[in-house]
Amino acid sequence: MFAFICDLCPNRQVTGTVAGRAGSSGTNEAGVAEVGVTEAGDREATVAVAAQVSLAVAAKASAENFPVALRVLPKRWRAHLTALYGFARLTDDIGDEPLPGMPDDATPETITAIRLSLLDELQGDVARIYDDNAPEPDLDAIKALARTVRDCAIPAQPFYDLIQANRQDQLVTRYDTYQDLEDYCKLSANPVGQVVLYIVGAATPERIAASDSVCTALQVIEHTQDVAEDLANDMDAYRVTEADLAEKTAGSQVRELIRFEADRARRLLDDGAPLVGTLKGAARLAIAGYVAGGRATLKAIESGGYDVLRATPRPGKADTLAMMASCFIKGR
Repeated sequence: MFAFICDLCPNRQVTGTVAGRAGSSGTNEAGVAEVGVTEAGDREATVAVAAQVSLAVAAKASAENFPVALRVLPKRWRAHLTALYGFARLTDDIGDEPLPGMPDDATPETITAIRLSLLDELQGDVARIYDDNAPEPDLDAIKALARTVRDCAIPAQPFYDLIQANRQDQLVTRYDTYQDLEDYCKLSANPVGQVVLYIVGAATPERIAASDSVCTALQVIEHTQDVAEDLANDMDAYRVTEADLAEKTAGSQVRELIRFEADRARRLLDDGAPLVGTLKGAARLAIAGYVAGGRATLKAIESGGYDVLRATPRPGKADTLAMMASCFIKGR
């Protein structure tokens, strides 16, 4: 789900790198906290860097026309969806974007240690939302999230799962089996859909199960779009090699692999799509939009002959709107 949100709301790389000296501390001339090699465990420095990333995320959200918070949705939902976006974007940026103040000569091990420390601090900030005796969260994005949590009675686990997914990203770069990828989706994609259901007041066990299917499908579609970078699953079965994925165009074996992955994602979407029929009004429209976005992307992949190496398939707006209308009317 978050992969689809990011596709609608492209990452504009606003969290740029600010060079610092190895082992330095404090702030640089731009006022950005510098991260030293020895400071991964220093909470004050960690919070300062996380705050800089949080501010960048806020600037990004305000600068973009955020389609998830569609104008047709009630104002309270738009505010809560924007808070969810801010948290998910912050978590993802900590996990894989250039960090402010990172020394030019920082080793990969140091960068990983700092990212893990930032993610630990982020989880601590989220935990403060659920502790009546805890001080206010440090980060602006979490303060906004706290209002959403209170208003919508959202449990903590989906947020912890998203953070854990980014911890996993620091240590795991490839999933050798589809089951491994599906397990990762339970952390990285499904929690976003669960939170959306809480925001629209429609969270039930049955709807969450259907949402999980949709969200996993959207994540698989995103991996299929970016096959050259992301897709290792099922390569052996289709005799696809790393060299095949490095080509400028897809050969027949790669195309067959992409067709297989797209068909699997389509089945997942179809399994979860009846969720739309259980909803009404704006909530029905919002979830229909997610399902339609996935289906339109699959159509783009198919229309391109399953060659995702030549160019990343992007759905057309007309197709997306038509499929959203169909999904809204049919309820699936």
